[in-house]
Amino acid sequence: MRIDADVAIVGSGFAGSLTALALRSRRRRVVLIERGRHPRFAIGESSTPLANLLIEELADRYELPQIRPFSKWGTWQRTRPDVAGGLKRGFTFYFHRLDERFADTAAHARQLMVAASPHDEIGDTHWYRPDFDLNLVREAQAAGAIYLDRTVIDRVAFSEKSARLEGSREGDAVRIDASFVVDASGPRGFLARALQLDAPPLRWLPPTHGLYTHFENVARWDPAGVGPYPPDNAALHHVFPGGWIWVLRFNNGVTSAGAALLMRTSSWDDLLASLPSVRDQFANARPVHPWVRSAPLAFRTTKVCGTNWALLPSASGVIDPLLSTGFPLTLLGIHRLLDVLETTSPGAERDAALREYEHVTLAELDATELLVAALYACMNDVPLFKRLTLLYFAAASFSEAARRLDRTALAPGFLLSAHPVFGPELRACCELARTSPGGPRRDALFERIDRAIEPFDIAGLLDRSRADWYPVLAADLVSNAAKLHARPDEVERLLQRSGFTEVS
Repeated sequence: MRIDADVAIVGSGFAGSLTALALRSRRRRVVLIERGRHPRFAIGESSTPLANLLIEELADRYELPQIRPFSKWGTWQRTRPDVAGGLKRGFTFYFHRLDERFADTAAHARQLMVAASPHDEIGDTHWYRPDFDLNLVREAQAAGAIYLDRTVIDRVAFSEKSARLEGSREGDAVRIDASFVVDASGPRGFLARALQLDAPPLRWLPPTHGLYTHFENVARWDPAGVGPYPPDNAALHHVFPGGWIWVLRFNNGVTSAGAALLMRTSSWDDLLASLPSVRDQFANARPVHPWVRSAPLAFRTTKVCGTNWALLPSASGVIDPLLSTGFPLTLLGIHRLLDVLETTSPGAERDAALREYEHVTLAELDATELLVAALYACMNDVPLFKRLTLLYFAAASFSEAARRLDRTALAPGFLLSAHPVFGPELRACCELARTSPGGPRRDALFERIDRAIEPFDIAGLLDRSRADWYPVLAADLVSNAAKLHARPDEVERLLQRSGFTEVS
């Protein structure tokens, strides 16, 4: 089999298939290459408001109305109920002491709930990847992309103007000649192996181990107090010294759950033995997929692109699912790489654009890694852990609002990492938190975090009367319009356009 293409995409998860769809809308000849076959198990399942906005922008820019419904829970359920998913109203954290049952105070000392939407209709989602990825592959095929599953590429060679990939599909030889290669094959993927890309230990995050699968019959977690949304309708985090457990519910009876750990554990049951309240939640649960172990869980490369090839962010770095950063990082990368392929010609112009793409990708992975590393260092210090997460929520909410108001220049870089004020403060606060400060140094760090957040806080994150339960309120956004260089009436119109007010 011999195929000529403008772009060869290796990996047909959501990132590869979305890239293929966008390129096909521009009449590019695309071949989408998959080592396995769909439907298949995958994690990386939890969206965020910024990720959903990026899906909307991709759909609008490339005339892909079939993917836009997946940007909101309500439109997804009305338009594509055949694709399983889950409702994510926000981020729910419970902080556990080992070998003790979970207990909390009236002031929510051992929990944190941060809403991402005011109601279910415009809620975020969990993607049941066996259905979600299969649907996107079928859409890419319908759009005219050549799809080769069960295909192993074992040789790749690049010249000044093209690339040649050679391998086999079910015993038959395959040769693909393409002008450009996009690696969407995930961590430790195709080009990382084929080009032997340098993947040193992470700079800040200590080695973590993953243990995860899908379950049936996971009980709901319903401690006293509902909070700004039902706590299970979210990305549910059980945090404890040395790691954390995620629980993500889908609407087909399946729940994704797993742990990211600083220490190895022999089994899931051994881990839950030290977390009695979580053990109760999984008392009747049954795995429906073989357990997966990932050691180490995180992965980074030092090189992201070269002449005629590029890695998407999901192939160049996976940090940790703690803050659901994987989707927005990857979708930002898709937008940027598509822009490079659309607006530059092969040669010096494209090479320069790819170097900038690499610089931004690595810088955003750095910011994400440093923040997650600081959170791991603070898992024994719940108040500091909670305060650090507000850096993330301030940056994420501000970035989404600025982008929706068409003021993207106000929010450069993921987590505002390229902002001349917030970016350095984010790094400084995280570096200080990693030292586990005590006494006056710890008090000073709390104050510094608050000062960093204040100019970007449009969600009432500094309102201590909320006792670590943060709803999404129109009043917060309107009263902070000036921080977004907007008038209150502009923000009110934005809220109306965005479906903020639920229609009965």
